[in-house]
Amino acid sequence: MYLTLRDRPGGKPDPASRSRVVPRVATTVFLLGIVSLLTDVSSEMVNAVLPLYLTAEMGLGVLAYGFVDGLYQGVSALLRIGGGYAGDRSNQPKWVATVGYGLSALSRVGMLVAHNLGAISAVVTADRLGKGLRTAPRDAIIADASDPKGLGRAFGVHRTLDTIGAAIGPLVAFSMLLLVPGDYNSVWVVSSGFAFVGVAVIVLFVPNHRTKVARRAQSIGSLLREVTGARLRRPLIAAGLLALFTVGDGFLYLSLQQRDHLAAKYFPLLYVGTNLAYLLLAIPFGRLADRIGRTKVFLGGHVALLCVYLFAAGPFSGGVATVLVLVLIGTYYAATDGVLPALVTPLVDAQARGSGIAAAQTVVVLARFASSLAFGSLWLLLGSAHALYLVAGLLAAALALALWLLRNREAPVTA
Repeated sequence: MYLTLRDRPGGKPDPASRSRVVPRVATTVFLLGIVSLLTDVSSEMVNAVLPLYLTAEMGLGVLAYGFVDGLYQGVSALLRIGGGYAGDRSNQPKWVATVGYGLSALSRVGMLVAHNLGAISAVVTADRLGKGLRTAPRDAIIADASDPKGLGRAFGVHRTLDTIGAAIGPLVAFSMLLLVPGDYNSVWVVSSGFAFVGVAVIVLFVPNHRTKVARRAQSIGSLLREVTGARLRRPLIAAGLLALFTVGDGFLYLSLQQRDHLAAKYFPLLYVGTNLAYLLLAIPFGRLADRIGRTKVFLGGHVALLCVYLFAAGPFSGGVATVLVLVLIGTYYAATDGVLPALVTPLVDAQARGSGIAAAQTVVVLARFASSLAFGSLWLLLGSAHALYLVAGLLAAALALALWLLRNREAPVTA
């Protein structure tokens, strides 16, 4: 399963090379990456046009978009713990994840008949419930199929494939709206097709990679006490605190569009820029996290986010400034999205791996839900620039506190 960098002549391994073992990324990780790629093509086709669809096509304001974005960010928390627990308890993580992917695929079809805020909110809720159900079991499979020394790299490879889909999705939506302006129904139909192909791949090709350790029956109460124990408590608080001051991408892109007077048809390309940066940086940052420490990379990603707020709200405008903001957003995701589960995994028992990852992700999405609702109100009260400056100051204070919370909390990595 693992490849060494150097062997002695004669076939005997060099003892000094034992510390230079390069874990091979498991085939299961690549297969799940393909599933995520197809699913993200589908979801990002919708996500890339949704802000404009709501504000320009349907005539809703930023507060209404803040509500929908809050649902998008936070409603998955309702099932994340349940999904992680179901995967752990049943030892059938593949099939729990499959149900989640299927629910999201069905929600794409719902966009064809959703023509008001309530209907769109219901569709977004169904999509995010599917994401909440599938994420922790899927990440638990990745963690169990990978060597502990290469968790950051394994999650980085998965997130890279995921992000390829996230970059393709807005391009497909942009091309379709460029050819037929305003034909959102075509976007929803093609999006549904990609989602159902992703479900087919996980059903037909992804093995049901079960936890290798012996199982023991656990109640949900005992499991929750385990995943919120002393080792995990401070990382959970730190992750939630930082997420509380994480502004949704849609708000950042709307701010850039208004500042630069960007034509509506080019709006999906903003998502492409971010995802390309994420794509290029996910694996390097995953490997960096394995080498220098996952806490350092995780906090560094939030420093990049702080710079996003300052540049997005600042007086600089134009193409160069916009590209810089998009690169920084991609940097933030590359340094945090896959690094957080890699940071949490060694802190929980293998039998509660999915639930431990789910606990961290639940805290983050609940905090982002509150952040989206609050930022929509701040935008109306202060304007986008002043609201971003305020959140930047709060994030800087949160970073200082998170640094203290995460000090000496990273578990030593052992094979």
